Amino acid sequence: MASLFKKKTVDDIIKDQHKELLRTQRQITRDRGALERQEKQMELEIKKMAKTGNREACKILAKQLVQLRKQKNRTYAVSSKVTSMSTQTKVLNSQMKMAGVMSTTAKTMQTVNKKMDPRKTLQTMQEFQKENQKMEMTEEMINNTLDEIFDESSDEEESQEIVNQVLDEIGIEISGKLARAPSAGHSVPLPSTSNVLSDEDIERQLKTLGMD
Repeated sequence: MASLFKKKTVDDIIKDQHKELLRTQRQITRDRGALERQEKQMELEIKKMAKTGNREACKILAKQLVQLRKQKNRTYAVSSKVTSMSTQTKVLNSQMKMAGVMSTTAKTMQTVNKKMDPRKTLQTMQEFQKENQKMEMTEEMINNTLDEIFDESSDEEESQEIVNQVLDEIGIEISGKLARAPSAGHSVPLPSTSNVLSDEDIERQLKTLGMD
């Protein structure tokens, strides 16, 4: 029951008007079809009267035919007006919907503007820019470090290749020298004990030098 007494919105009214215009257009089309059928029938009647030589009947039917054709032409004019009204109704409905969307958008923007603090927004943007710059600097430092590591690794590999090449060339001589070198198990000959001075020899030399 509540829906029966519900107040119609402007959108509902426009929809009802559009439906009514469509019904009117269909009715005009049906009326025109009926007039066209009458027109054809009247033309046949006029031909029959003309064949029988009844001129008075032909005149009467001819006048009726003229009036009928005028009425049919009026249906075209009315149909054109109904079509124009239907188009205007659609345009009006679209404009009203657009106005509603704009109104809703304006209210949303007002709410956002009230809640949004320009200073905080500016501060947030500045902090973002600052942190972004830090990130870019960190990324650049990491890339430079990686480049240096890769360069050093490449240099070490190249140096090792040169050393290996040299060792390969002189490997035989080094092997020969290492073969002739004394091993860790052989002791180096120590000086003879005969060359070591005794205590008596030291005292004798001191007396000779007058230091006794």
